[in-house]
Amino acid sequence: MKRFLTLPRLAALFFTVFSLALVGLFVMQRVWIDPGDRCADKGWWYDMETRICAQPIYIPDITGRPEGVSRAEASAKANQELLALEAEAAAYDRARRDATNAERARVQALADQ
Repeated sequence: MKRFLTLPRLAALFFTVFSLALVGLFVMQRVWIDPGDRCADKGWWYDMETRICAQPIYIPDITGRPEGVSRAEASAKANQELLALEAEAAAYDRARRDATNAERARVQALADQ
């Protein structure tokens, strides 16, 4: 009876699977890992999931905050500006209301004569 998996066939099968695994590792290294290393060497960011090499953006360029100002400090300053604007709007409304009441009083005084 002849066996299918003789020693030469097992050796050939093992070396074939081993060779394919090595080729797969080399391809993975060249296609997947090396681009990330090249990107990191340039000082950029590399996303392994999408394989995108992106240039980092300076945060103050995006937010418009001055350099060295934290988010909390910038938020507090913006809140102070908003409070000043709200106070200005309230003063404007009070002035309009007072002017309207003065005009009503003047019209009423004219009507009473």
